[in-house]
Amino acid sequence: MKILKNLSLAIIATLTLAACSSDDDAPMQVNEEELITTMEIILEADENNIIVFSSRDLDGDGPNPPVVDDVTLAANTTYSGFIGFSNETVSPAENITEEVAEEAEEHQIFYQTSAGLNLTTTYTDMDADGNPVGINFNLTTGQSSNGSFTVILRHEPNKNASGVSDGVITNAGGETDVSQTFSVTIQ
Repeated sequence: MKILKNLSLAIIATLTLAACSSDDDAPMQVNEEELITTMEIILEADENNIIVFSSRDLDGDGPNPPVVDDVTLAANTTYSGFIGFSNETVSPAENITEEVAEEAEEHQIFYQTSAGLNLTTTYTDMDADGNPVGINFNLTTGQSSNGSFTVILRHEPNKNASGVSDGVITNAGGETDVSQTFSVTIQ
């Protein structure tokens, strides 16, 4: 857990410093949809059990499909999780996670599990209104199983709609910024 928190803080601090600008007189800009090419998830059960998996679509909506890692998790284990989003079509890569955190009231990450996959998630971070965001979360596995794990970043969801604060996307509304399904094996 300590490594995960330190890694999360280091990533955000580094990308925050890289994103700083000396142009304080720039006019306020309309929030445009960002290109998200990469989703990286870090799970830590303990210092010796850290799992990193990702999805990369470096040509955006181009003809090449994303490269998506398959995931193997230990049974009956609770992981502390962190998710990061970036745009790797620019150099240096643009940290989209920082924007999601800054605009937490306007974003929520949903974690969906297929039937038969013994996996649950719980939010561990909240926005200023006390609603979940999902950059940090806990993932708990049960007995051996396999299935799909879908991650969806939603922009401007209705966080007060029925079930949304529990991670149910059905009534959330808003627009999907990025969605990816991972194949998961629990053993």
